[in-house]
Amino acid sequence: MKTLIQNGRVMDPASGLDEVADIAIAAGKILAIIQKGEPLPHGFQAEKTLDAKGFIVAPGLVDLQARLREPGYEHEGMLESELKAAVAGGVTSLVCPPDTDPVLDEPALVEMLKHRAKTLNQAHVYPLGALTMGLKGESLTEMAELTEAGCVGFSQADAPIFDTTVLLRAMQYAKTFDYAVWLRPQDPYLGRSGIAHSGPIASRLGLSGVPVMAETIALNTIFELVRSSGVRVHLCRISSAAGLDLVRAAKKEGLPVTCDVGAHYIHLTDIDIGFFDSNARVTPPFRSQRDRDAIRL
Repeated sequence: MKTLIQNGRVMDPASGLDEVADIAIAAGKILAIIQKGEPLPHGFQAEKTLDAKGFIVAPGLVDLQARLREPGYEHEGMLESELKAAVAGGVTSLVCPPDTDPVLDEPALVEMLKHRAKTLNQAHVYPLGALTMGLKGESLTEMAELTEAGCVGFSQADAPIFDTTVLLRAMQYAKTFDYAVWLRPQDPYLGRSGIAHSGPIASRLGLSGVPVMAETIALNTIFELVRSSGVRVHLCRISSAAGLDLVRAAKKEGLPVTCDVGAHYIHLTDIDIGFFDSNARVTPPFRSQRDRDAIRL
């Protein structure tokens, strides 16, 4: 099938392209991006033409925290339905955390997930292996075997490692083979039972709070361990202006760290809790407007 997408705003972060153009596609591959005044590729004759005026045409999106519900949580959604929903929303690649049931700490489980995803032939699935067995924070997994099975990195999902020595050993192991470690920075004690950002909104509603320092203390600990081990670390769901400042300082120092934020943190703040709106119950919690504005930048 030869398809011509016309008049769309073509955005390609890799090349910096951002302009109205046409795209010629054949056999599922882009033949050319045709800017205004340029001819179609030689011999190209569109069998299908789409008018994308007013729309953005961009590479497929990547979801870095997709709970795919298989194995173990099929009552909440099947892998097939989750992948179809992803593709319908323009998401073509999914990173799957290891907190399935059973946990992705054995190569056979990873191979099964990869096989199921390949059979469904929807979005690409990239599993994260468990950093510790059962995500219990005690003994390390066989990272080499999990990588051979298809894992792209290693994570604790939302399960903390209470023993810092275990986390350091995991980082040293990962560094030896140049594996990436994905961590969500939150102190396991501060705000442990909190459900909202510590501030006037939480106080007015009588909700237990999660202070920003729960994130910044964890970040400082992680950065000290990175300095010692040299491992590549990706920080998941940064939620505060102070946290972002620490990440920028670490990157400026030359530490091999990257981070992401959830799309909803770009738009919403703790004010959106309203009168106990359960839809605004997220982890980490929505922060202040200042934090939201810093994330937008």
